[in-house]
Amino acid sequence: MTTATPTKTILPPSQHEFADVVHRLEAGGAMLPDTPENLMQIIGLYKAYAVPMDFYWRDLLYIAEREFLNPLPFFKYFLPKEYLDLHNHYAGDDADLRIWRGQATAHPELLAFMEKGETIKMPRLFHHLWHDRINMEFAEECMRAMLWHRGMGGQFDPYLDSDEYKANADRAIKAYFKGNPAMLGLYKLFPDLFLEQCRQMSYYSNLGLFWEIMAPVFFEMSDLYDEGKIASVPDAMNFLVNGIFAIAGRPIYHHVYIRGERYEIIPKSKGFMWLYEAALPYVEAVFYRTSPFRGTKSYNAQAKQVPEEQKDFHFGILYADVFPVGTAGIPPTLLMQDMLHFLPPYLVDYYGKHCRGEDDMLIQLGVSFQRSMYCVTSAVIQALRTALLYPLDDPNPKHLQANRAFFEAQLDRFKRPEARLRNIQQQDYR
Repeated sequence: MTTATPTKTILPPSQHEFADVVHRLEAGGAMLPDTPENLMQIIGLYKAYAVPMDFYWRDLLYIAEREFLNPLPFFKYFLPKEYLDLHNHYAGDDADLRIWRGQATAHPELLAFMEKGETIKMPRLFHHLWHDRINMEFAEECMRAMLWHRGMGGQFDPYLDSDEYKANADRAIKAYFKGNPAMLGLYKLFPDLFLEQCRQMSYYSNLGLFWEIMAPVFFEMSDLYDEGKIASVPDAMNFLVNGIFAIAGRPIYHHVYIRGERYEIIPKSKGFMWLYEAALPYVEAVFYRTSPFRGTKSYNAQAKQVPEEQKDFHFGILYADVFPVGTAGIPPTLLMQDMLHFLPPYLVDYYGKHCRGEDDMLIQLGVSFQRSMYCVTSAVIQALRTALLYPLDDPNPKHLQANRAFFEAQLDRFKRPEARLRNIQQQDYR
């Protein structure tokens, strides 16, 4: 499926604050202007993001499926070989749907970094204690954002409060702590505490299954760019749109493996789908909302620096003032540090020309990441328009007006002064 090529507009000019962006969306473009420099930045960041993401999704599934309710998960970031060798369902010769032409097991650049890091080859524990590793704290913060901003559509989240889910969780919890009377006693005293931890594990699985797809999507986009087959920002956006529809129905589930037995907390048979239960909630919770990092905003109710309503949160990457504060929130500094290790050479050269020194590269990388996520958000907006409304070249003016109203409503969210939509229209935003 491809995005239709629009005909010449038959509507009067938009009166929206971002009228130029509205017209660009109506013409099949993205919120990000189509320039070679923008394309190079977003594709380079997709590649740099995909390598740590290849670790994120594997470790998220490992924690959800194996660590589960371990009260002292000291080694949850020590990914076993079984999960490094776990085949991605969307890469390799045995893929369910081959998105990336590369290998199904962990990416070679990831394995090389895990062995040497920024320092030298040494035992994994020393790399961990030196914090010379992939920052899984970022992935966990994204998961917590999804867990906290619950109720954003779909059936996955309501299912977590159902009697069926509670019964499935109860069986897994009792099996996990079998032979441990202390933990079983605590479970009897505080069942809701354990159940909420189980819900969190289900969101670990949700996000892991979401990123399992996004990693090969970004790897393939990087390869296509290198081959000259993605030549514009709309090309990149349309690849994402087509990918969204191609894998929209992949199942979202949560299985736990305890002493060789599988417990289905959220069975695949429930029919929960990737697009509605993972992708859209992720974009809403992580790109738009997240939460303010402590130290950037006061959580004191009297200070009124944090919105009273969760729907008013606006601390995601689309609003971030890209300055490193050492967190996964606003902006995602931990991710920026991870991506720094895997930048393609052309981006390293580009930053060398525009940075105020090596220490500034992290900030420039963060700005490029912001541009890349505006492209992803544009793909989501165009995919929703395709699913819910009308083709861009529809001859019916009423249908085109409905499309315009949809685009303008989406762009209303960027009228806030914190939004970076204005900034990314300028090439000198660095």
